[in-house]
Amino acid sequence: HSTELAAVIVEPVAGNMGCILPRPGFLEQLRTLCNDSGALLIFDEVMTGFRLGWGDAGQRFGVSADLVTLGKAIGGGLPIGAFGGRRELMAELAPLGPVYQAGTLAGNSLSVCAGLATLSEARQAGFYDRLHAHTAQLADGLRARARDAGVPLMVSQIGGMFGLCFGASETVWDMRGMQATDEAAFRCFFHAMLREGIYLAPGAAEAGFVSAAHGAAEISATLAAAERAFTAVAARDEEAA
Repeated sequence: HSTELAAVIVEPVAGNMGCILPRPGFLEQLRTLCNDSGALLIFDEVMTGFRLGWGDAGQRFGVSADLVTLGKAIGGGLPIGAFGGRRELMAELAPLGPVYQAGTLAGNSLSVCAGLATLSEARQAGFYDRLHAHTAQLADGLRARARDAGVPLMVSQIGGMFGLCFGASETVWDMRGMQATDEAAFRCFFHAMLREGIYLAPGAAEAGFVSAAHGAAEISATLAAAERAFTAVAARDEEAA
């Protein structure tokens, strides 16, 4: 269908089927195929934008998209969205070009001020080093505690994002792999963590995010709660057996 494609739209790191990283070479191959067919490569970076580093995921993976969409992380928690791309494509938008684009929240002053404040913090030296180190500490700690409890768990992590795949013994690369994970085990873990005062996303298919507000104390408290929660998951598995 190469001659019929206008664009390929993809999350560089999937965030709505867990936190699924691209296979090595996947994004590069998409770039090559789009170049060959004349289709645009569009990165949906509502989740990954400014979470993997200062900028977009293309910088992290060394792959340039033709257009990039952004949200969430650039709004300081307030409603906002943005997109950008190659100069010749952006020149098609009004008032330079014929494509009209507008929205109720376009240029909303409160959202823009919150976004600027957030990005100014993210641009400080060492910000991403700390963020990524804390996220890696959380991911490593969850793996170790699940292993000690005898609970099969694959923890994915990149930048400030992480995901939990219960029942997976190998890396999960796609939706089919995510659908094969143990959702009942996740639900048990979720409710056990909730009783501990730790609020995770209520679905296994949602990525988790560590923020700059989470420091060593918060990571330690989360891992201590997770250790007890994994014990509950293991006990459930024994009862089911």
